[in-house]
Amino acid sequence: MTTLYDCSAVLNNGKEVSLSDYEGKVLLIVNTASACGFTPQYEGLEKLYQEFKGQGLEILAFPCNQFGKQESGSDEEIKDFCDLNFNISFPLFKKVEVNGDNAHPIFKRLKDEAPGILGSKKIKWNFTKFLVDKNGKVVERYGSVTKPEAIKEDIEELL
Repeated sequence: MTTLYDCSAVLNNGKEVSLSDYEGKVLLIVNTASACGFTPQYEGLEKLYQEFKGQGLEILAFPCNQFGKQESGSDEEIKDFCDLNFNISFPLFKKVEVNGDNAHPIFKRLKDEAPGILGSKKIKWNFTKFLVDKNGKVVERYGSVTKPEAIKEDIEELL
């Protein structure tokens, strides 16, 4: 059986990264979009990252265009948008799909380990967040409406 650490993904800059590189860290994995009502959550994510990265938090952002076509730009345009508007410093990956046959293996694993309401594995919208402990276990799934600052206590407990 594979684990989350067996998965890899491609950063926005084209470099492939194994999630095993993040072993021993607390992860907050988020599907993001640039033209979404929840896009301002990038600011809250960056605040969490700045506060806790020194204690072992990593935030991994995966742009996705499956919800209302709210991430239609190229990977370069997405990075430029994030740099210009939010100056994010956490890892930004290439655009992925999170639902359906072409869902990225990371999101398949996350959804298997932390189904949504009524056991649904489908991600319903942008800025769904998955909190992963230092051992690679998904401990919580948060919907889009949950702001990053509302997750702060849960992160602190895992650090």
